[in-house]
Amino acid sequence: MKAFKPAYLSLHEQGLLAARASAAREHETSCDLCGRYCRVDRRTTYGGCHTGTRARIASFGPHHGEEDPLRGQRGSGTVFIARCNLRCQYCQNADISQTDAGQEVSAGEFAGIMLKLQAMGCHNINIVSPTHVIAEFLEALELAVQDGLRLPIVYNTGGYDSPEALALLDGVINIYMPDMKYAHDEYGKRYSNVPNYPQINQAAVREMHRQVGDLQLDEEGIAQRGLLVRHLVLPEGLAGTKEIVDFLATEISKDTYLNLMDQYRPAYKARDYEPLSRPLTSAEYAQVVEWALEAGLHRLDDRRSRLLFSI
Repeated sequence: MKAFKPAYLSLHEQGLLAARASAAREHETSCDLCGRYCRVDRRTTYGGCHTGTRARIASFGPHHGEEDPLRGQRGSGTVFIARCNLRCQYCQNADISQTDAGQEVSAGEFAGIMLKLQAMGCHNINIVSPTHVIAEFLEALELAVQDGLRLPIVYNTGGYDSPEALALLDGVINIYMPDMKYAHDEYGKRYSNVPNYPQINQAAVREMHRQVGDLQLDEEGIAQRGLLVRHLVLPEGLAGTKEIVDFLATEISKDTYLNLMDQYRPAYKARDYEPLSRPLTSAEYAQVVEWALEAGLHRLDDRRSRLLFSI
């Protein structure tokens, strides 16, 4: 099988990767990099992500708990970015997403982390919650490529990414891994404190798929390019799973790789929101798997319940 080439190498070879980073910095002066459209100048003011002009990295290292096509045998090179553009009241990583965890890093330090993960043998560089640090990531990527970075980039996002942000990433990202959290606007507002989540999210997923297509694996089953969608199933159908799987099957592709996650548990402030104050039941989860299969989605990863359908 022909080896995949990291998407960003072509831009770098044309001298365009640095230009993308510069353009992203301009967007930060009236920030429109996520669906909040705060329009603040991040050099002097914080918007909804509570982040200025430096990325804050909470932790990094080989991650062996990601989806099989990402983790392989050597792990996914995961970089956890502190803060987030969402305010999910049930976030299981609230100690990272809702705080100033870790340390601010320069572009050079961020680049060094990516190169260290490559040296560890990781299959990819997996940037978790990158939406609010696109400019910082692109600057670091340009430096890392100059020093030999050649791994695919996984853009691991909450799925509330603006068209302006995704235009900056076109030709940079090999693997998009967005969440699809809600099918109904009222729950996005109530549980993640953002407006128009389904509209922003569905437009983002369409654009991601346009850029990279369905998930492609190498001969070892490791993801090299494409779209991988995550969906956390919530109690009492609050996530709108039926609508989401129908959207993926009819408007994206029946070959979409979908991780239906059943690990919901009350965390952070979830106990203050009565429907979210209990874990998911096995019956609720079985129902959503049935919906996905009925919709024609056949690349389902629901390994946490030890069900893995053929890809």
